[in-house]
Amino acid sequence: MAPIRVVVAKPGLDGHDRGAKFIARALRDAGMEVIYTGLRQTPEQIVSITLQEDAKVLALSCLSGAHNELFPKIVTQLKEQGAEDILVLGGGIIPDEDIPFLKEKGVAEVFTPGTTSDDIINFINENVS
Repeated sequence: MAPIRVVVAKPGLDGHDRGAKFIARALRDAGMEVIYTGLRQTPEQIVSITLQEDAKVLALSCLSGAHNELFPKIVTQLKEQGAEDILVLGGGIIPDEDIPFLKEKGVAEVFTPGTTSDDIINFINENVS
């Protein structure tokens, strides 16, 4: 079976990517194929890369507070491209009160500080067919 392809992306103007790089490495160590987009990506760039890479998972990381705007915009653009089967995950500094909104908008799960890499790996393995 081919490894699960995951795009790890940092949407918006957030300039901190230590957490995203840590998760990318953990997913790679777990046998997944990981594509990291780098900092300051637009929703359009992220969607384009995710589709080009034929990823099964898109892991978004946001520390800037723009998650309520950026994450739903990305999910909507994926759906418009017929890619609603891609598992979209969110992570970063996201207040608990924002999580229900993000899930309602199509983010499958939101991982906040303190989440273990094993929790994320297990979630991906359990939710990607």
